[in-house]
Amino acid sequence: MSDVVLNRTSLRAAAFPAYPGIAIANVRLVDSQALCGEALDVLMAADVIGFDSESKPTFRQGEASTGPHLVQLATETRAYLFQVSRLPGIDELKAILESPRLLKVGFGLGNDRSALRSRLGIEIDKVLDLGEVLRGPGHRGTVGAKVAVAHFFAQTLQKSRKIGTSNWATARLSERQQLYAANDAHVALQIYRAWAASGSGALPE
Repeated sequence: MSDVVLNRTSLRAAAFPAYPGIAIANVRLVDSQALCGEALDVLMAADVIGFDSESKPTFRQGEASTGPHLVQLATETRAYLFQVSRLPGIDELKAILESPRLLKVGFGLGNDRSALRSRLGIEIDKVLDLGEVLRGPGHRGTVGAKVAVAHFFAQTLQKSRKIGTSNWATARLSERQQLYAANDAHVALQIYRAWAASGSGALPE
C-alpha cells in the first residue's frame, strides 16, 4: 500500500472532520473487584491494547509528581480507566501490563513506564511507543496522535488542554475527563491497526 504523503503544514491547515472517538457508554471506571476481574478477562483476551496514563499536574517548582493517578487501557470496543487510588488492589493491572504476550501501544510512553515502575512497582512488558516508530528521518521529536490521526484517517483529533491539565487525582472524574482519557488509549490502538495494515512504516515529513 502506498504512503499517503502529508506534511505537518498541510495536516494543520486541512479542514478535516472531527475524529469521533469512543462513546461514553463503552468506558468503564474500574473501582471495584468485580470490574477489575472484568477488565482482566477482556483485556487479556486481546492481542493488542491501547495504553496511556494520566497524572495530576504539578505547578510549583521542585514539586514531585505523585502520579500516575489514572491508567487507561482499551480494546477496539471498550476502554477501562483504572483509578489508582480507588483500586481494591493492583494485581489485575500488574498482570495486564506485565504480560509478555499482550502488546501495549501508545504515544509518548517513557514517563508512563518510569512512573508506574517507581510508584507501583509495575514493569511494563511488550510495549510499543507509536510516537517513536512513526517518526521518519525528517521528523524532529516524536510523532503525536494528532498528526497520526490526520495521516491515517483524514480526521482531526480534538484534545482540550484544559481537560488534559485537570485534576486526575480526583475521586470523581467528569464525563469529559473520562472521554479524554479513554480516547488517548483507544485512538492509539486504532492508529496501530491502521499502521500495521498499511505497511507504510514511518510517516513522511
